[in-house]
Amino acid sequence: MATRQREKAAKRQEEKDRRPKAVAKYVRISSRKVKAVIDLIRGMQVADAKAVLMNTPNGATEPVGKVLNSAIANAENNMNLSADTLFVAEVFADQGPTLKRFRPRAQGRASRIRKRTSHITIILDQVK
Repeated sequence: MATRQREKAAKRQEEKDRRPKAVAKYVRISSRKVKAVIDLIRGMQVADAKAVLMNTPNGATEPVGKVLNSAIANAENNMNLSADTLFVAEVFADQGPTLKRFRPRAQGRASRIRKRTSHITIILDQVK
């Protein structure tokens, strides 16, 4: 029984690895701001996701749109898939390294400024 479950898990992992994806690393916007945008497009058809990103007035829509376009191009060029049959299967934003800077303050003190970065990943899949 346990071997059958391991075989099924291995097959699922194998299927997962064949899906088209794109990753943008070290994007200079905090992952918290990116997550607000990627929640809008999760599970959508590619055309609908593009339309939502075009009409969302948020600074994070530009890098997310670029990653989405890159994932679509990867699917078309590397895997010979049609963009009409694709949807956003997984999308997530992880926290990248933080750039630490200092700003002078009153009475000779300094305060820390954290310039946060994020890694954005979009994985597409075909509609079945």
